[in-house]
Amino acid sequence: MSADTIEHNRKRFDFSGIKSIWLFGYGSLIYKVDFPFLEQRPASIQGWVRRFWQASHDHRGTAEAPGRVVTLIEQPGAVCKGMAFRVSPSVFEHLDVREKNGYLRFSTTLTFESGGHAEGLVYIATEDNEAFLGHAPEADIARQIATAVGPSGPNSEYLFRLADSLRTLGDECTHTFAIEACLKKNS
Repeated sequence: MSADTIEHNRKRFDFSGIKSIWLFGYGSLIYKVDFPFLEQRPASIQGWVRRFWQASHDHRGTAEAPGRVVTLIEQPGAVCKGMAFRVSPSVFEHLDVREKNGYLRFSTTLTFESGGHAEGLVYIATEDNEAFLGHAPEADIARQIATAVGPSGPNSEYLFRLADSLRTLGDECTHTFAIEACLKKNS
């Protein structure tokens, strides 16, 4: 599948008659909220883990030197914490462009930190997109992040801002924190 998923996403869901929908953010959507929302609440989704397994050619790297950003990988029993935003469907005009590098919108059940559940959408870069990098040792991922820079800034900034946001949410994302530790150790 092509890394440019804009048109694919626009055909995936029919928002006719829908005034608002929940969106789950687990990466930069937690801290870079450049879209209007109606409500924001800490939430989690079940059966997924956050991994720096997706290349960023358009935001945190270039085609010649891609950065690494997070996607979700299925893992039974896992819980991924993040932020839920109740948004108007019109927000996806912007977000489909922002998340175009291999990310598709999927339905998911969100569990709110305060209790309760809701159906919503989440962007996931699946392993069949051409920008999917897959598993690598965390020290190797940290080295790639250390040198990558793209139109949205240094890849290291993405990692550090995400790690800080996860701590604020009370998430124990050992993968993110191990990469952060490697990066700090070698800088």
